[in-house]
Amino acid sequence: MTNQDIKAKVKAYVLDEFLPGEDAAALTDTVPLISTGILDSIAVLKLVAFLEEQFGITLAAHETDIDHLNTMADITRLVESKQS
Repeated sequence: MTNQDIKAKVKAYVLDEFLPGEDAAALTDTVPLISTGILDSIAVLKLVAFLEEQFGITLAAHETDIDHLNTMADITRLVESKQS
């Protein structure tokens, strides 16, 4: 799965689940999701479950924080690192 494939799946999920009706173009690679409150603690748990199920990966507790899940770029990097 390519970087763009991962990003597209994650972006679609975030838009559908947490930002319904928002413009997809506004969700760029650098939009902060956790630090701006788009993702709260429950949303992070949902996102982690989605990532693990969708991409067949397992995330450690220390990987479910703002350093790894704050932006689309962070999330994509994390998934890629787990798949390799």
